[in-house]
Amino acid sequence: SLAVVAVVVVSSCAPTAPQTTADIVDETPQTSSPKPQAVFPDGTTFDLELALTAQEVSTGLSFRPSLPEDGGMLFVFDQVRQPSFWMKNMMFALDLLYLNETGTVVHVEANAPPCAADPCPTYPSSEPAIAVLEVNAGMAAAHGIEKGSVIQFERVPGYPVPAEG
Repeated sequence: SLAVVAVVVVSSCAPTAPQTTADIVDETPQTSSPKPQAVFPDGTTFDLELALTAQEVSTGLSFRPSLPEDGGMLFVFDQVRQPSFWMKNMMFALDLLYLNETGTVVHVEANAPPCAADPCPTYPSSEPAIAVLEVNAGMAAAHGIEKGSVIQFERVPGYPVPAEG
């Protein structure tokens, strides 16, 4: 039985066949599907990364050196809650836009600074929210985003929450 175990271990560690550049190109879809986007009231669009799994939510944008100017990360929760975010292990400041089910901003935490060491401050929403949009610090002010602003979302599964009717 030791021989069988050894064969399994060796075969699982075997390197995969090297890929040529042509192989890699062939695996790339010819037409990449459009990314999820947030559209601010002034028409500015932000390409979004979605934080959906527990791991994605806990990691967020931590340890990254930057975020593209037109980029953002959207956290969508399974139910309305009183979310609170922190900036532990962040390398740049963010605007945190807390949103209700319709995409209306219920709280803006502008220019939340990075935090390298505990204890890190938390940034709670002043009102219940079901989603949080993180964008680079200063974007909310630059585009007139404040409490009551409505942000449109495209290609985000399940958000905004469809109205019951």
